[in-house]
Amino acid sequence: MSTPAEHTVRTRPADARDAAFAARLDALWPDVLRTLQPLYGDHADFPGLLDRLRTVLATAHAERSPRLRALDERRLVTPDWFQRTDMLGYVCYTDRFAGTLSDLPGRIEYLRELGASYLHLMPLLTPRQGPNDGGYAVADYRSVDPRVGTVDDLRAVADALHEDGISLVLDLVCNHTAREHEWATKAIAGDPAYLAYYRSYPDRTEPDRWERTLPEVFPDFAPGNFTWVPELDRWVWTTFNDYQWDLDYTNPDVFVEMLEVICYLANLGVDVVRLDAVAFMWKRMGTNCQNQPEVHLILQAWRALSRVVAPATILLAEAIVSPEDLVGYLGQGEGAGKECELAYHNVLMVTLWSALAEQNAVLLTSTVQAMPQIPPSSAWLTYARLHDDIGWAITDENAGAVGLDAFAHRSFLSDFYSGGFPGSFARGAVFQENPRTGDRRISGSLASLAGLEAALEARAGGDPQGEELVDAAVARILLLHHLILTFGGIPLVNMGDEIGMCNDWSYADDPDHAEDNRWLHRPRMDWDDAVRRHDPSTVEGRIFTELRRLVALRAATPQLHAQARTEALWSGNPRVFALLRDSARGQVLVVANVSPHPTTYDLPDGWGSVIDLVSDERAEGSAGLRPYQVRWLRRL
Repeated sequence: MSTPAEHTVRTRPADARDAAFAARLDALWPDVLRTLQPLYGDHADFPGLLDRLRTVLATAHAERSPRLRALDERRLVTPDWFQRTDMLGYVCYTDRFAGTLSDLPGRIEYLRELGASYLHLMPLLTPRQGPNDGGYAVADYRSVDPRVGTVDDLRAVADALHEDGISLVLDLVCNHTAREHEWATKAIAGDPAYLAYYRSYPDRTEPDRWERTLPEVFPDFAPGNFTWVPELDRWVWTTFNDYQWDLDYTNPDVFVEMLEVICYLANLGVDVVRLDAVAFMWKRMGTNCQNQPEVHLILQAWRALSRVVAPATILLAEAIVSPEDLVGYLGQGEGAGKECELAYHNVLMVTLWSALAEQNAVLLTSTVQAMPQIPPSSAWLTYARLHDDIGWAITDENAGAVGLDAFAHRSFLSDFYSGGFPGSFARGAVFQENPRTGDRRISGSLASLAGLEAALEARAGGDPQGEELVDAAVARILLLHHLILTFGGIPLVNMGDEIGMCNDWSYADDPDHAEDNRWLHRPRMDWDDAVRRHDPSTVEGRIFTELRRLVALRAATPQLHAQARTEALWSGNPRVFALLRDSARGQVLVVANVSPHPTTYDLPDGWGSVIDLVSDERAEGSAGLRPYQVRWLRRL
């Protein structure tokens, strides 16, 4: 292991003229060594690897624009910039929201009207032609899908967003490339250096050993985890689809290549690099090859190195994993506060939907209580719906803690949200049923899963209860948004959810999408519907107006800052979910009735008189809750 003196002498490039850059390099280099020694320290040319990394950093720093360096300085003195209560995320596909990148600045006013300050443009780096897993099969990390624009267009979008106070989020698919990527084509052409970028095998001996413990991500249309590639005369590891080749991170060249891409994106003006499929990056025989310790070392190393060049840019782990594995992506133990700044709280999302289906908050409360607190320098991304299917990440332990059978409960949720359970309000579709494990994931838009699609059809068909059904669906949609807004972190609104857009069943008419029903909840933005957001007599107007009001209320409530402790409380009423936000900024107690029945909530001892920030109503001792009502309570 290097000595402190080496940290100072060896890590400062001779051509580094920027004192701040050199200081960051010296300060963060111990973390680089700490993480890379276990990963690559046994390689014969480990010192050469360190020299390469220093060169990558110096080059990227020299290419960073003055405007972005100024942003670095601002964020270094406001390190909680992404944790503040005025942060609201919006997630969309560029073409489905705006058309092209050059069209997108014309929609910024809409984003600001909603209160968005974080824009995730779904994958837009150049994908392979043909099927590409919604853009997650990348053929070139340094160019933009020509159907939406160019790199210059992307840089201009970043500038325009920054002028309006909106941060740009972009995907980096780091577990795999498309088989059409330059690295893969060179491997196919016979270059052994690039063949070593991927995991491949001459026969089925090793793949069969691996398969014994590997799950299948897409059992319907991409069973197994290996694909025979005739041009190579080898089996290639393909966790997702046969055209997505898994990279081999035991090869330090792969690590360096991805670091260069992270720096490249940061220098385009990307504020948050979303690291896709990170859980799969390291393989270990006899495991499910997810969440291995080396994955966390890689992420910690990338964070330390990228902060040397671009401290204004942060990392987001796309790790949709079980509760016991999830918190690790924000850093634990020696890596606490040194891994990704952001991660998706998929466990919250899943248990919110469970609570609505059960009309019961017990599993939600117990599961949130069991989650460890996260480092104060990190934050969750909270969401009710995004672009992907919903996998019911409910473990045997969490279900058993409240007397449920996990397998039976996951089956119930799949039945309920595909509309097959008696009395279900939902309209969804089963995605990737796995007969071997019984897993059945769910596709469907937030509005349709919350009952709006069925309610609108009932109203249009003359059902005397149609209006009540619409009211209940709108209330469920708003309840979900209440809870993602108050939980802590950055709440995300998926495009169209703010106006209650329902499933797009026409996805099946597109031959490129027909076999993947996730396009059910990836519609094109209906700008005619969006016009009605200003009409309070319409569903669009009711949802948008109230959501915008709640976003503004959150921005004005410092007690909801991401650094505030988040604690689920037993409410004493199974219909009520109670969430305490507690910090030096003060306390707010959020209580939500997850059922269609009126109920009450008894305030905790010592709370006395409270005011509901949402309705401005006062209460003492207990608070009444209408069906699906949420109150944000502050002590008087």
